[in-house]
Amino acid sequence: MARTAVSGRLSGRLRWQTATLADRRDETASARTLVLDAPDWRGHTAGQHVDVRLTAEDGYSTQRSYSVASAPGEGRMELTVQRVPDGEVSPYLVDVLEAGDQLELRGPVGGWFVWDPADPSPVLLVAGGSGIVPLMSMIRTRRSVAGRAPFRLLYSVRTPRDRYYVPELRPDDGLEVTSLYTRSAPAGWPRPPGRLAATDETAFGRPAGLEPMCFVCGPTGFVELAAELLVAGGHDPDRIRTERFGPVGG
Repeated sequence: MARTAVSGRLSGRLRWQTATLADRRDETASARTLVLDAPDWRGHTAGQHVDVRLTAEDGYSTQRSYSVASAPGEGRMELTVQRVPDGEVSPYLVDVLEAGDQLELRGPVGGWFVWDPADPSPVLLVAGGSGIVPLMSMIRTRRSVAGRAPFRLLYSVRTPRDRYYVPELRPDDGLEVTSLYTRSAPAGWPRPPGRLAATDETAFGRPAGLEPMCFVCGPTGFVELAAELLVAGGHDPDRIRTERFGPVGG
């Protein structure tokens, strides 16, 4: 998931390091998971992101930020990148980068939009499109530590073909998954296509009385709507953490 620049939040201790593409997986027709070997990586917390820098032969360089999709301690880091039309970095990462190619990383970055496995509170995850990426890191972290905090995911995408991590995002002990479609839904799907609504959070979310930690990630409009619906439903704003993404530059 590409995100806006956050250089002001970077610690001076962070430095660029080299990572090598070990493998790649297609998630959708326009999104790919990059599996990276980063020998000097010092680890991350679920929800954090990294800066990725590419440098051309003539010395020109550019960078973008991407959420980490893998759980801490998995050995290799995973980033899932959505190709942005006319983008400067994402088309190269999705369409050109091959096994053995190298890029530069800096991070991890971010300390607000993170999940602590030691927190026993129930968790509500609300994702719009590629906003699922940092939330997937949280889900994978919960599984890796055998966490008991109950997780519930509301995942809004345009069509079934736009879902990421399909083999993994299946309900299991302590994880509930509800997919919401905005343009077309599978035949017989109980909810007609449409934007996220208050009835969705009432039917598929978590009651405010349970005091869940809520993590919302996606495009700006989606995040603002979801947060407004949560607050209107009685959720404590201090327990709602949001992360939004969008194009960078002009």
